[in-house]
Amino acid sequence: MNYQSLALFTLTEAALSLSPGPAVMMVITCALTSSWRRSVYATLGILSGNAIYFVLSASGISGLILQAPGLFVTIKYLGALYLAYLAISALTGRPSPLTISQLRNTSPPPLTVYLQALMLQLTNPKTLLMFIAILPQFVDTSQPVAFQIFLLAVCSIVPEWFILLGYGIAASRARHLIAEEKYAVATERIAGVLVLFAAFMVVIN
Repeated sequence: MNYQSLALFTLTEAALSLSPGPAVMMVITCALTSSWRRSVYATLGILSGNAIYFVLSASGISGLILQAPGLFVTIKYLGALYLAYLAISALTGRPSPLTISQLRNTSPPPLTVYLQALMLQLTNPKTLLMFIAILPQFVDTSQPVAFQIFLLAVCSIVPEWFILLGYGIAASRARHLIAEEKYAVATERIAGVLVLFAAFMVVIN
């Protein structure tokens, strides 16, 4: 692996982290319903999910999944169903990690926030596709694979930490908006539409 490949991977990961997917929506929701400090636990859960995927990639499990099309399709559709569930919950106002209006007066324990974010990331098909379809392109099999994946993990997790932290801080500054029902409802409806679109794209790709 050369520095150009590492830089390209970092830019790719940063672009994916900036896109408004389920992870970003959950961080924003936590910041809006509590504070940016509470959103840090969501960020840690999301990045823990990424770390688990990097470990699985280093152990070769992602390659096994790729060689078993039936298993990959099953995982993909289960993840898409979970995203659809989150989206529908947000669109209908039912309590979920993406719902704001129903959670304004509650403050889930940090461990609950962390575990919800971890589950969200582990079942996110977009994350699975990245590790199976994109990550292998940046690994040189003629060199030690484990060390390369460690470097890629650092170049992925560090930028995403700051990006999600920035989303949390920015969202916390707009907390006063959820005092008005219409803004809370509008925000979660937008989140629901975006996540539902993500689920749809996973299914058709």
